[in-house]
Amino acid sequence: MARSPILFSSQQDSCSTVLASQLVRGLMLAPAGANVVMQMARRGVGRGVAQSPVTSGSLMKHPLKRTRTTLAYIWLALYGSDDERSELRRNVDIQHRHVRSHPGGDVAYDAYDAELQLWVAACMYVGSLQGYEMLYGRPSDAVVTEMLRECSRVATTLQVPMSQWPGDSEAFAHYWSHNLTRVEFDEVTRRYVLDFIELRFLPRPVATLMRPLHRLLCVGFLEATFREALSLEWSERDQRHFQGWSRAMRGVNRFAPRVLAEFPWNLVRYDTRRRLARGRALV
Repeated sequence: MARSPILFSSQQDSCSTVLASQLVRGLMLAPAGANVVMQMARRGVGRGVAQSPVTSGSLMKHPLKRTRTTLAYIWLALYGSDDERSELRRNVDIQHRHVRSHPGGDVAYDAYDAELQLWVAACMYVGSLQGYEMLYGRPSDAVVTEMLRECSRVATTLQVPMSQWPGDSEAFAHYWSHNLTRVEFDEVTRRYVLDFIELRFLPRPVATLMRPLHRLLCVGFLEATFREALSLEWSERDQRHFQGWSRAMRGVNRFAPRVLAEFPWNLVRYDTRRRLARGRALV
C-alpha cells in the first residue's frame, strides 16, 4: 500500500503548497456543523442519514466514531494516493450498500446515487470556502479555482464522474444556485437536524456546555435559504456574536503553535495511516 503524501504533490505550484498548509488548520472545521445541515437539505441525503440501518456509523449513536471516519474520508480524498483512495472507496461502499430506501417508501434514496453524492461534495466545498474566508479573508480567484479542483476528489473518490463536477467557479455558482431551489426538510429530516443542532445526542452535561456555541456556528454559517427552510431565527445580536467568534478564531489560528493549530488533522493523519498499515477498516 502506497503511503499518503504529507500534503499536495511537490510538483504542484506554490499556490497549492500554501493552500495545503492553510487547509490543514483545525479551525477550518468551524463550518462543519452547518455543513451537516446543508447536506441533509436534499431529501434523499437527509432520509439516507436519518433512516440508515448502519447504526455503527450513526452520528446520533456513535458521534466520535462518525467524526473520525468523516475526517479520515476527507483527508484521504484530498491527500491520499490512488491506492489509498481505492481502499477508502471499498470501505465506504461496504457501508453504503445498505443505505437505500425500501420499495414503495415515500422518499426514494440510494447512497450510490451520484447526484446525491455530488451534492454532499458540493456542500463540503462551500464549507471549505467558508472556513477559508473566516480564517484568511476573501479568497482570491486562484485560491477559489484551486480549492474547486482539489475538492473534486471528495466527489470522485466515490461514484461521481469527473465530468459531473463543475469545471470552474462560474459553473459551480450555477450548480449551487439551482440546487438551492431544491432545499427541503421533511418532518423526519427536520427533527434529525434540529436534534443535531441542539446536540441532543450527547450526554446532557456535555450538550449543555457546548450547545450555545455549536448552535451559533451551525446557524451562522447557513445561508438564508437553509435557515428559512428550518424556520431558524437569526437576529442582529446573533450576527454580532457570530462575527465576534469568527474574529477570535482567526486570532487563535494566527498565533497558536502549529501542533495545536493543525489539530485534529495531525491526529487524523496519524490514525488513518496506522489503520491502513494494519489493514483495519477505515469506516
